[in-house]
Amino acid sequence: MSISSNPINNILSDYPLMILDGALATELEAHGCNLDDPLWSARVLLEKPELIYQVHTEYFRAGADCAITASYQASIAGFAERDIDETKAIELIKKSVALARKARDDFWKEHEQSNRPKPLVAASVGPYGAYLADGSEYVGNYDVTNKVLTDFHRKRMIALMEAGADILAFETIPSLQEATVLTEILKEFPNTYAWLSFSLKDETQISDGTPLKDCGRQFTEHDQIAAIGFNCASAQIITEAIKNIKESTNKPIIVYPNSGETYDPTTKTWHGEEACASLSHKEWFKTGASIIGGCCRTSPRDIAVIARELR
Repeated sequence: MSISSNPINNILSDYPLMILDGALATELEAHGCNLDDPLWSARVLLEKPELIYQVHTEYFRAGADCAITASYQASIAGFAERDIDETKAIELIKKSVALARKARDDFWKEHEQSNRPKPLVAASVGPYGAYLADGSEYVGNYDVTNKVLTDFHRKRMIALMEAGADILAFETIPSLQEATVLTEILKEFPNTYAWLSFSLKDETQISDGTPLKDCGRQFTEHDQIAAIGFNCASAQIITEAIKNIKESTNKPIIVYPNSGETYDPTTKTWHGEEACASLSHKEWFKTGASIIGGCCRTSPRDIAVIARELR
């Protein structure tokens, strides 16, 4: 990755809104993939990479201005537990970016148009808790040192940058500790930008209990952080969460919540009423979010509604 300007600012300087994609894993399951695996969607990198390309393409067609790669749960440590050596693991991590880039470039050749920006490829950097596969990304109580987190993240980040991602997506980050480690690694690569998206305990706190306002305040002066916000949270708390973080940062605010159902990390199942039909994207935009999409259990249909109503 060799970028001299902030890719999100480049879009938001010309357009009032940047539209993200929705859930990758949900769509892969809809295409017949079994993701009951510690590697989750990263398993498909091994078995059916063409489906990842297909899902990225479907989101671009729906109106997404950004594809988030299938690297959320793709880590060197995670692949090692499947007897995949580091060289092959890095190759697979890079492949997640290559698939998204090819989908974007092929789409843009046929659909280049003046009323939307050329889409970005955001390389997903999922939290340490995603590797643990025990729901830790929703509490953040890893009880590990900064060095453990640094060693876990750095090589993967380098691979994603080398593969040509436009921006890194630090997403579903549950703790101030992990966010700080990630942004410190980022400083080693001054031409790279990232967004920082937290998982939430409620509308006022990230998962480890740190106030949202403190998070906004801590990272707002970090030049390489292109946007701050939250994902993988219930749609019902997003409006109030936007109001809270807006008080302490002048960064663009990014939101991509779940459909409205609740995830049980113990049973790895979803419960409750699906709320996709009532994602309050207009309200979030009016409240101050300028980058909007969907996370778990959302689909290209939901992204198409956002594009149709807010484009």
